[in-house]
Amino acid sequence: MEPKASDRGASRRTEAPSDGHLVQQTLAGQREAFDALTRRHQRQAVAVAYRLLGDEHDALEVTQDALLKAYASLATLQKPEAFAGWLMRIVSNLSLNFRRGRKSRGQLPLDDVLGPTDAADAGAGSDWMSRDADPVRKLQGKELGQRLQEALGQLPEKQRLAIILFTMEQMPQKQVAEALQCSVEAVKWHVFQGRKNLRELLQEHL
Repeated sequence: MEPKASDRGASRRTEAPSDGHLVQQTLAGQREAFDALTRRHQRQAVAVAYRLLGDEHDALEVTQDALLKAYASLATLQKPEAFAGWLMRIVSNLSLNFRRGRKSRGQLPLDDVLGPTDAADAGAGSDWMSRDADPVRKLQGKELGQRLQEALGQLPEKQRLAIILFTMEQMPQKQVAEALQCSVEAVKWHVFQGRKNLRELLQEHL
């Protein structure tokens, strides 16, 4: 019985290796391992880039650049299991650099990106972290989308990533914490502060 269970476990591990294992295989010279990482994370990387650029073609271009950069500097990644968060940070930074040289042309809807306006809500339990708590009316259109992209770009890196990954991409708090290399409580704080700062930056449009 035990050998069969062990075999099944080994088989599952072979079918779905962890990010850390794939990173180690890549560093050992197995290029196909990085191809597997690309397939696993490319969709989310494009989504993050699109949040900041508002244009699908630009997002695809930045994602390709980010993957190339990640591959070239993979040896600098201290925690192989944190590959996903590390890649999203690269995507975020490249997207902001890309925007400096090219105007965004798309639109970006803002629904419940901004949470409660009251600072007191930060200590009122977990409700203020809910993605559907106190939703702001949806802001659409090319101009407003560009304003939001610009506002996101002005946030400190961890606030920007917390807003994009947790509120927009709906990643679990624990995964966002791993991506930001901080605690879950710190993620909550970054989201709260990010929403607060976005409200101030978008005050004219709210």
